[in-house]
Amino acid sequence: MSIAQGIMITILLGTNRPLSKTAEIGKIYSKFLKTLNVPHQVLTLEGKNFFTRNEEMISIENEYLIPAEKYIFILPEYNGSFPGVLKLLMDNADIKKAWWYKKALLVGLADGRGGNIRGLDHLTSILHYLKMNVFYHKVIISKVNQMLDTNAQTLEANLEKEVQEQISGFMNF
Repeated sequence: MSIAQGIMITILLGTNRPLSKTAEIGKIYSKFLKTLNVPHQVLTLEGKNFFTRNEEMISIENEYLIPAEKYIFILPEYNGSFPGVLKLLMDNADIKKAWWYKKALLVGLADGRGGNIRGLDHLTSILHYLKMNVFYHKVIISKVNQMLDTNAQTLEANLEKEVQEQISGFMNF
């Protein structure tokens, strides 16, 4: 029995950049899920080749995408939207098995003021096209560098409370 067979939620880190704030936020979401004893795994796009439907892509699909009933998308802002590597992953996956009728929670982050709200709107439209159900409570993390503590282990108190509320609502979604 592989680890993926028991996985319900995949946290999808929407960038391939190393040492990203996206990965740090993903760890915080993972920590909250652990406290709730929710089975989950984290998919990083770092170092992955999604340009074609290759063996690596199929392996990731089988381990992280198909077994997931729910996704948590953590999306940094890239040029007013989200990173293209995520779109490549979506385009090369088996659409029906990986995405159709699954549920999604969205988190946007940026070092600027917007917190990637445009990228979340853009992804919401794509997810609706893929017949996914998007949870209404989207967390927008503006000025992400100021929201993380020096160890990148916790968020500013009000934001941490909002994340906990978001996850709690998503568990009932």
